[in-house]
Amino acid sequence: MTAIQVLGPTQRERVRTLIEDPRFDTAIILVIVLNAITLGLETSPAMLERYASLLHAFDRTALGIFIVELGLRMFVYRRRFFHDQWRVFDFIIVGIALLPAAGIFAVLRAMRVLRILRLVSMVPSMRVVVSALLTALPGMGSIIGLMGIVLYVSAVLATKLFGSIAPEFFGTLAASAFTLFQVMTVEGWPDIARGVMVQSPYAWIFFVSYLLVATFMVLNLFIAVVVNAMQSQVSKDLEGEAEIQTRMILDEVRAIRRELEVLRGTTKP
Repeated sequence: MTAIQVLGPTQRERVRTLIEDPRFDTAIILVIVLNAITLGLETSPAMLERYASLLHAFDRTALGIFIVELGLRMFVYRRRFFHDQWRVFDFIIVGIALLPAAGIFAVLRAMRVLRILRLVSMVPSMRVVVSALLTALPGMGSIIGLMGIVLYVSAVLATKLFGSIAPEFFGTLAASAFTLFQVMTVEGWPDIARGVMVQSPYAWIFFVSYLLVATFMVLNLFIAVVVNAMQSQVSKDLEGEAEIQTRMILDEVRAIRRELEVLRGTTKP
């Protein structure tokens, strides 16, 4: 029993060394990319007809590798495995692939392509981007609300002003909202504006004002919020890395101090 207790932690440390090796992460990333490519090839009837067995075999192999990888991580981290949101994300993605792809779950077979999302958790730079976007969500919610107000007010005005001139674009409130959303993307708006200006020469004032407010101001606010969140996330990551390095240095200093104290104790007359 004592031997087992000693062997268990030793095995766990060996596995920890394996899964924390950068080469291990690189290998998993390679499997993820190759699996995504094979899933794309399965959408081609010609490729599926010629290499169906090979593609399915690689897909099952990749799934087996992912299961083993998560099993190793659960063995090392135990309960702490679920304390990391990215590990939980990987667990859910792989878990979806294990559901039966028959009956009501047949649609889940197509969701196997979600495995490529594991790149987000494996690549640090992608994790920073996603974390920044999640951090920016509260600010983006306020901007979306502001954009909704601008779109609604503009749609009401456009319906009343241009409903009779261009009913296909501004005949109803819903049609006006959709048209103005298209205008906000700066896609084909000159054709819409010129069509209205044939009967309403001063309609350009409305369109230019709307573009200035909705596109050049509100959309730029989106970019500003995301950039600010990105900078904050990078700063937090740098502070975290600096803190980890400081702790490592302090641990080394304490270890050296303990060794010196031991040496002094052994060299006393």
